[in-house]
Amino acid sequence: MVKIDKQEKKKASGSKGSERLTEEGAVPAIVEACVARGGTRGEVTQVSCKILQGKNRGKSMRRNVRGPVKKRDILMLRETEIEARRMGKRVQRGSK
Repeated sequence: MVKIDKQEKKKASGSKGSERLTEEGAVPAIVEACVARGGTRGEVTQVSCKILQGKNRGKSMRRNVRGPVKKRDILMLRETEIEARRMGKRVQRGSK
């Protein structure tokens, strides 16, 4: 019987949530452009990304991303069916 040390077992398993994402089939997508900033403090970036694998391969879609992101970054998407709504123009008070 082979005994495996707890530390070695942790090293082999990877990061905490990585195995769950790969089991369920996270899909990689590459960021093509940063479209807009949103949220009350501008913490959300709307990006245009192209899906690299899966049934929607080659599809270009908008997604909302929280945190630092730039062009040519790789996003791991849990689902590829739902697209983010466009961030509309801001209507200022008193203007028509």
